[in-house]
Amino acid sequence: MAAGIDDIALYIPNLYLEASDFAEARGLDPAKLQRGLGVEQMAIVDTNQDPACLAANACLNLMQKNKLSPEKIGRLYVATESAFDESKAMNSYVIGMLEQVYGNESFGHCGGIECKFACVSGSYALYDNTNWIRAGEAEGQNAIVVVSDIAKYDLGSSGEVTQGAGAIAMLLNDNPRLLAFDPKVTSTSIKNEYDFYRPFGKETPIVHGQYSNLLYLIQVKNALADYKEKILKTGLVTLKDDETILDHIDYLNMHLPYSNMGKKALAYLVRHEWRSLPRWKDIIAEIGMEEPVPKDPRGTIESVLADAEFMAKDHEFTKLFTKTEKYAEVYESKLASSLIASKMVGNLYTASLYLGFRSSLEFEYQKGVDLNGKRIGFGSYGSGASAMVFSGLVQSEYEEVVKDMNLEAEIGVRTKLTLEEYEELHENKRNTENNIHSAKKEFILTDVKTSPESRGERYYEYIE
Repeated sequence: MAAGIDDIALYIPNLYLEASDFAEARGLDPAKLQRGLGVEQMAIVDTNQDPACLAANACLNLMQKNKLSPEKIGRLYVATESAFDESKAMNSYVIGMLEQVYGNESFGHCGGIECKFACVSGSYALYDNTNWIRAGEAEGQNAIVVVSDIAKYDLGSSGEVTQGAGAIAMLLNDNPRLLAFDPKVTSTSIKNEYDFYRPFGKETPIVHGQYSNLLYLIQVKNALADYKEKILKTGLVTLKDDETILDHIDYLNMHLPYSNMGKKALAYLVRHEWRSLPRWKDIIAEIGMEEPVPKDPRGTIESVLADAEFMAKDHEFTKLFTKTEKYAEVYESKLASSLIASKMVGNLYTASLYLGFRSSLEFEYQKGVDLNGKRIGFGSYGSGASAMVFSGLVQSEYEEVVKDMNLEAEIGVRTKLTLEEYEELHENKRNTENNIHSAKKEFILTDVKTSPESRGERYYEYIE
């Protein structure tokens, strides 16, 4: 049975911080910031917004767009790493908000959970609900998977420039117009790590940046190797002697903590895949230097990062590699369009991969590309650490959905924050009533109880 994504909707907060303003205030070079990280703007939540209302707004947009009634929804999953309750699942908050619009207990039949595994959890939620549909359990109903997060880092930290916020809601069914997932190819890689984590009670994460970046690359590479074995076994793809599995993936969406991380990930995977192919000799000749190897090729991530000579040479090699004609062709054709939205919004954690997917569809369609039958690959990563690689084919009805995609229009008119306003919001110096954006046709957070008997209870309202 086919199963996949029928439609996709988003909700991005209306406040944003201009990266150039941030850079100037922090004594950074705005041009280097843009070139090095690919950051231009960061979406920031208002005082009356949290991950649950972002998710509910994305769900409502999806349901209204498709004229769906609650009885058509059999499952509603929320994937997030911005949870605010250690027991009560975020999807229950979302259902409570939706019932303000659709009626009390209108979603009472709807199953679902909150999923957590850092940024990869949305992909696990997609996989579980896709299999629910394939198993015939859906019986004509749809599933909604929402990925919703607020990426927040300490003031003055290296991660502060990679913040953002938003939610993506995806509609899944057995007759998807947009993308049907390839069966029996989804591959995972998992390991117990402390590259990025947020202990109980801490609002911002503890991050080991270089370690996490390299671990991301290694874990996705491992999952890709397993994916290659599986897809060849299914017969969906057959490789010639001079081909790599990436030659059979038309578009690749990568996890994007910042847009240029997608470039780094693609370069790493392409290097790994091309080394054993005849084309590699031509690449090395064009670069003019041999690919560097660490002193201890089988060493740990720590030993590789500590090998200063290798790291310097590898950085130089990667820079030259990305300028080669063959790599540039792969980058422009498979990845570039997926990075555009990330530059406008920033880091969305679980939603970053799917914002990239949404971006790729819109901007490739605008180029006049016929997307029918194109294979789209996903390289998903979550710290802690797990990667997931999977793929799907764009369906013949895709144009019904993609023709109306307009990222700027869907985000709407945005309010640019001053640095002072941003820091007040970041440090929680404003209460829920002292908001900046005037809400309309959306859910907002109205109260969080503090009394001992009801501490932590959260209340929301739909603003007409």
